[in-house]
Amino acid sequence: MNTADAFQPNWASPPGDTVADVLRDRRLSESEFAHLMNQAEEDTRALLEGRATITIELARRLSKVLGASVEFWMTRDFQYRQDVARRNKVDQQWLSELPVSEMIKFGWITPVPHPSEEASACLRFFGVDSVPAWHERYGDLERMVAFRTSSSFDSRLGAVTAWIRQGEIQAEAIHCEAWNRQRFQDSLASIRSLTRQKDPSKFLPKLQEFCARSGVAVVITRAPSGCRASGATHFLSPQKALLQLSFRHLTDDHFWFSFFHEAGHLVLHPEKALFLEGSDTPLTSEEEEANQFAAEALVPKELQPDLSRLGANAQGIIRFSVRAGIAPGIVVGQLQHMGKLRHSQLNGLKRRFRWSE
Repeated sequence: MNTADAFQPNWASPPGDTVADVLRDRRLSESEFAHLMNQAEEDTRALLEGRATITIELARRLSKVLGASVEFWMTRDFQYRQDVARRNKVDQQWLSELPVSEMIKFGWITPVPHPSEEASACLRFFGVDSVPAWHERYGDLERMVAFRTSSSFDSRLGAVTAWIRQGEIQAEAIHCEAWNRQRFQDSLASIRSLTRQKDPSKFLPKLQEFCARSGVAVVITRAPSGCRASGATHFLSPQKALLQLSFRHLTDDHFWFSFFHEAGHLVLHPEKALFLEGSDTPLTSEEEEANQFAAEALVPKELQPDLSRLGANAQGIIRFSVRAGIAPGIVVGQLQHMGKLRHSQLNGLKRRFRWSE
């Protein structure tokens, strides 16, 4: 067999596992085994848990008490140490891709007393028991991020998965009625009126309440460094959808367009799909449909001709926003997107938000 193709398990089984199997077969307790080995019970526990290295002397005693050759016990311990070293290397490489310091800063994970415990803390955060299990769980997301055209997005897969996982955790705390596509779509007209409210502490609870009635958990998750996502949607179960926003651009036009864009995915597209949006999202047909849905949800079709005739006139934009029932900043954002305004024009009409530390 080619060495490169040799089996390399995703786990590391200490020699103590083999010892424990023999003790069960012989119906020996740990204390009885410690007595036969002429060692303290604490040393026996260290052996069983893999904390004690098997020396030549210890291998001789194991061979005498339990059987098998000295070479077997030495090889068993050597293989375990190799497996641990390999797994630690994999864990450290994986950790280097995660924004661990910001995950601690944002309160997603608690600080650990020693760096060696960071991998275990992050695995608990993701709800998996190993790095290979993490890759299995987030395989679809890995393929999606790899599809991005921007190398800066592709290089921080760990940041994106951490952001999405935190959104899932936040969504678990939101009670929702069962998913109802039509009820959700019907609620968007009422949600649209929230764009005129200035204070996120007032409009966000209302937004979450409206959406929860139709099975959608809306969460706002701060994006760590390396995560360029502005929004994402996927189903946590057949009865509950997650609509996640990052407030990445911290302006009302971006926030509300992102919300209605994600809402478009939930209304228009398959329930098994994961959609992830950022500044470098490839413009697929589904993304174009979600963009169109968001534009028409914010400015209804009957008002689109009047929108396109607006110029760089603040008073005219404000009057139109009152008529349309949306915030002036959203009108500015739409005009900028349409090329009717430069991206530097009339940004003073946009509301800006900030993250509190």
